[in-house]
Amino acid sequence: MRIGVVALALVLACGGAGPVGVVGEDGGDVLFVGNSLTYANDLPEMVRALALASGETLRVGMVANPDWSLEDHWNGGAARSTIRRGWKVVVLQQGPSSLPESRELLIEYTRRFAGEIRAAGARPALYAVWPSRARFGDFDRASESYRLAAEEVDGMLLPAGEAWRAAWRAEPDLALYAPDGLHPSAAGTYAAALVIYARLLDRSPVGAPSTLTLRGGAVVSIDPAVAEVLQQAAEAAIAGD
Repeated sequence: MRIGVVALALVLACGGAGPVGVVGEDGGDVLFVGNSLTYANDLPEMVRALALASGETLRVGMVANPDWSLEDHWNGGAARSTIRRGWKVVVLQQGPSSLPESRELLIEYTRRFAGEIRAAGARPALYAVWPSRARFGDFDRASESYRLAAEEVDGMLLPAGEAWRAAWRAEPDLALYAPDGLHPSAAGTYAAALVIYARLLDRSPVGAPSTLTLRGGAVVSIDPAVAEVLQQAAEAAIAGD
């Protein structure tokens, strides 16, 4: 995906921020639709920076609001109108979706969005997140919910939560949660970005840079030893997809 210069201004935001809507006027390569698990630490911009470091240009966009589900995005309308602007991949995300009712809603609104996405000539993808630290035992159910949603629409699965688990198997003390026990730390977002970047561009995340310069000059720097563990974990999660 080597398509021109990005015509976006991505916003750095934290979990408690207000609504976030950042899009390109004419679409682009990857649109992210989600909530604060997408915009915390500016995941789309990390993905773009990883791609750029490997010689690829990704035009990315984001429609994300705090605490929103895919049902909220469907009813809100902005995500659907943005999808119609033209993208190659649309990444969908809601909460962990480990409970039966939330799984049902994830699958239902993934199906609805997939119709819009494919009508616009794009491919749907599911950004599979993690449960909160307080509900750590829900990991299996959360991963299964996103796998089922991806299978329902023949979409691309982006197993970020499984990358976290693979990283913890190697280094149990890694701080992937932010202090609130739900949102990702910078390292947690970096792990998710590695999975997404590697899946989108069909390449290994191993060897990716541990320091990224984001638009606007912000720098994300992950300890090289930690970055190596996260890269291996992302590769393992993708292989197990």
